[in-house]
Amino acid sequence: MTRGGVTVFLGATSSVIGALAAIGVTGGFRLNLTPSEPLGIWRIEPLHRTAIAGDLVFICPPVGPRFEEARQRGYLRRGVCAGGFAPLIKTVAALPGQRVDIGAHVEIDGEVLGSSRIRKTDGEGRAIDPYPGGTVPSGHLYLHSSFASSYDSRYFGPVPDSGLLGLARPVVTFDP
Repeated sequence: MTRGGVTVFLGATSSVIGALAAIGVTGGFRLNLTPSEPLGIWRIEPLHRTAIAGDLVFICPPVGPRFEEARQRGYLRRGVCAGGFAPLIKTVAALPGQRVDIGAHVEIDGEVLGSSRIRKTDGEGRAIDPYPGGTVPSGHLYLHSSFASSYDSRYFGPVPDSGLLGLARPVVTFDP
């Protein structure tokens, strides 16, 4: 292939990839590359009701120093949410008015949340502080992932439900 042919091929390939990415974003599709949920392609399904405990959702994290530090540490990726964050894919574990207590594990209204051990350090050995606990405020959701090293509400606390994008539905996924 000539140098000009390579340039045309690379340009065409870039255009196709860009078009597929645009279709994916506007069509509600997301690529999950984190172990918090199975890897693969997911679809955001609009939620036409209030979120309930057990819903697997896509949600934009709020802009603020805690999430900026999380991105700098590599816990969060860049994406389409405010502040340039990628949406999180997590399970709603507690709703407004529910009590969250943090010890060795998370307790919600006195019941231990499965797979919720609290870590004192991250995968790089850096200290990570847990959320101190409390009542989930109105307009917020407490999020969880059963993946042991997940960055979820165990560490950042409840997040505003205004960032809720919708339910997370697998399209093509696999567990590594």
